[in-house]
Amino acid sequence: MIALFILIIHSIETLAYSVRLSGARVKLLASALSLFNVMVMVSRLANMMQQPFTGSLIDNAPKENALEFVESQYRILIGSATLGTIIGLLLLPTFIAIFSRAIIHLAEERGSIPGLLKKGFTLTYLRRAKKHIHLPRYAYLKDMSWRDIPIKLFLINVLITAIYTIGVLSALYAALIAPERATTAVMASGLINGVATILLIVFIDPKISILADDVINQKGSYVTLKSVSIMMVTSRLLGTLLAQALFIPGAKYIAWFTQFIV
Repeated sequence: MIALFILIIHSIETLAYSVRLSGARVKLLASALSLFNVMVMVSRLANMMQQPFTGSLIDNAPKENALEFVESQYRILIGSATLGTIIGLLLLPTFIAIFSRAIIHLAEERGSIPGLLKKGFTLTYLRRAKKHIHLPRYAYLKDMSWRDIPIKLFLINVLITAIYTIGVLSALYAALIAPERATTAVMASGLINGVATILLIVFIDPKISILADDVINQKGSYVTLKSVSIMMVTSRLLGTLLAQALFIPGAKYIAWFTQFIV
């Protein structure tokens, strides 16, 4: 159940990179971001629901070999983050097509989310949506130029994703490593994820938003925006893989750092 929650969270957050593509495509970026807030709300709710259950794995761990047991369980959860990212990547072309039409319908409904949902879940619109479901194809990538991809941004996003993926898990594991400072270690998870979120807002989001604005203002290319967006999704996938390597070192660092707080 915890893995399912994490899979949903990372699928939605991966699909977030397609929002600007959809908004730039129909030239309604603000409406796109507004509509996507609904999906972000679902993601945040799933995140809040899974955290107590994730913590319970430590409470229910056997006293013998507790570290090995919790590590194996948490590595499965990190793996579900990778799987969720892959699912989001595969759904990217479908989501861009469906979301583009949803943005237009939202404008027709004058910003009414309930009205949009009521219309969108009718049989007529569900049948139309089926036409837009397709997996990524090579043709989707053929116009992309890898020269448009900023390597520094790619690497920063890999690191931020890795930190965000293991923030809570490493803090909980640190509580096992240093049980005398367990509460301090657990509370550190908020700081870690907060720093990762700030880095994302400062370094990543503005760059993508500027590219989307350039497309809408006819100063930039939609292909460039697509190239960078797919690059960011790829870096996010690599970040969840890097998280497996950083999980234990991150937990040990948190356990070490807490001695300076207590």
